[in-house]
Amino acid sequence: MNTPLFHRVTVIGPGLIGSSILRRIQKDRSIATHTVAYDNNPDVCKHVQALQIADEVCFDPKTAVENADCVILSIPVGAMEEVTKQIVPYMKKGAILTDTGSTKASVIAAIEPHLTPDIVFVPAHPMAGTEFSGPDAGFDTLFENRWCLITPIPSTTQEATDKIIAFWKAMGSNTRILSIQHHDKVCAIVSHLPHLIAFTICNTADSLEEETRSEVLDYAASGFRDFTRVASSDPTMWRDVFINNREAILEMLARFTEDAQAMAKAIRWKDEEYITETIQKGRRIRKSLIENKQVQ
Repeated sequence: MNTPLFHRVTVIGPGLIGSSILRRIQKDRSIATHTVAYDNNPDVCKHVQALQIADEVCFDPKTAVENADCVILSIPVGAMEEVTKQIVPYMKKGAILTDTGSTKASVIAAIEPHLTPDIVFVPAHPMAGTEFSGPDAGFDTLFENRWCLITPIPSTTQEATDKIIAFWKAMGSNTRILSIQHHDKVCAIVSHLPHLIAFTICNTADSLEEETRSEVLDYAASGFRDFTRVASSDPTMWRDVFINNREAILEMLARFTEDAQAMAKAIRWKDEEYITETIQKGRRIRKSLIENKQVQ
């Protein structure tokens, strides 16, 4: 048997992403020989124990990280700074700290000031997920054929970067290195804006007159049902994403608003050519996603 990438991996935040990581390691011990889970909610810790998806469950951050070779922060991006301050003093020299946050500029700004010279931080973002949350939501194939984007900072060593790339490839992911700013702009359009639109459409439906609102819920067609699937995602996580990637999201929202207004104008003036061309673009993008195996 080949030497595992890591001896001891600690996952802080065993929700959808964190518990999927733990499950994958259970399936493939070439990734790590020992897994540790920690959550600041004792009930979550007890549930992870019951699920038996980690080799060890800790009820305090110090114990969870003190012997880990790699610590993964799989928590809302708004909590990154506080948790980093709690754990870095107890991490062993030479350990790798990484994360799964979907905003990178804000996460790096939160974590970097609290690092010590003997802890290497490798920012990462697995582009995978579902509308479900919590330890029960995870599954070991969540990351198959999905992208994990790595955004190294100046203090990130090549050795640590290579290890995290190997880690995510073992998870089943494709990997790519991006600049921090490019990552946040790309994620704003492919992930953050679609969620914002889904939440907003559901809010619009909820604010309709009672009679119309009940009919919307009774007769919801596939389009609206798809929006509600996305809109059922974790509120705390997405609140933090919107706030922490606000500049990129607002830029993309402004562009989307312009395009929506152009579509409204085309509908008003019965511009069949513009409407058809816009729909065809959507079909082409959907086809490309299917060909690239980004749609299940």
